Amino acid sequence: MSDLDPHPAESVCEPAPGPGPVAELYPAREVPLGGVRGVFVERVLPQRDLPTVGAWCFLDHFGSPTVTKTGAPPNIEPHPHIGLQTVTWPFEGRIRHRDSVGSDVEINPGQLNLMTSGRGIAHSEYGDPEAPAGHGLQLWIALPGHRTGIDPHFEQHRDLPVYEADGMRAIVLIGSFAGLTSPAMAYTPIVGADVRIDPGAEITIPLDPAFEHALLVIEGEVTAADTEVKPGPLLYLGSDRTKLRLVSGTGAHLALIGGEPFGEELVMWWNFVGRSHEEIVAAREDWENRRVDRFADIAGHPPEQRIPAPPMPALHLKPRKRRIGVDRS
Repeated sequence: MSDLDPHPAESVCEPAPGPGPVAELYPAREVPLGGVRGVFVERVLPQRDLPTVGAWCFLDHFGSPTVTKTGAPPNIEPHPHIGLQTVTWPFEGRIRHRDSVGSDVEINPGQLNLMTSGRGIAHSEYGDPEAPAGHGLQLWIALPGHRTGIDPHFEQHRDLPVYEADGMRAIVLIGSFAGLTSPAMAYTPIVGADVRIDPGAEITIPLDPAFEHALLVIEGEVTAADTEVKPGPLLYLGSDRTKLRLVSGTGAHLALIGGEPFGEELVMWWNFVGRSHEEIVAAREDWENRRVDRFADIAGHPPEQRIPAPPMPALHLKPRKRRIGVDRS
């Protein structure tokens, strides 16, 4: 997955302790992918006041029923990543993923696809025109500083643990939830779960109080922490919760993300997650200079298909402070 903004803003995401339990709605913003012939996605992370939830630092909902222009994400030519893991979780459609460590796989609904960039990886994504219109989630997880230099690798998981209780079913995508742990490699304490709630259900799910959590409704409606949530905004739940009551008259499909508050300062720009302006500049130069020892070529893609990096902004980074618990009315 790629951030295709031709003029991406730089931001520094400062660490912050967990705020305790809160219930704040953060609106989705529509972001175009692929130019005039592309589509719009709903992006709910990063937010100006909430750049991360645990180590989760990026969340796009593509094919959302509430965007102005629907459809599958465009074909995305080879582009680079550093310092993160990309998570692709499709509900509909089919994507071909190829990368610089030799992966060439189809991504289908019900399969978790996890690419760890480490010190550097390049990949491409092509939609299947014969498959249904794409719908799903694409997310990034920031790697902790001592893991940013690891070798890149790719995982695909088709057998994930499932937690079931009266009125609900939750697939544990990554990390741990309700005593179940995903086989996907996680480098920080984290959780990502796909949750479906039956119509008329009133349920209580267990949470790790050391984590901060957030909830994104995909379809339907749900009331969580006394807040009604529909598709679109992200409900940030804060930390120090041992459980969460969910009520849905219509039934709902939602994503739950969370993790220990990320205690490191992050610099995010384009497709890079680093720790300093200089680190981002170096990664951009390595991509533009075709440093194949860091960003190897992808089989089946000639070098001229590589997406050029946008120009760096003229100004040096300035910290963006995280603000939580503010009045958003």
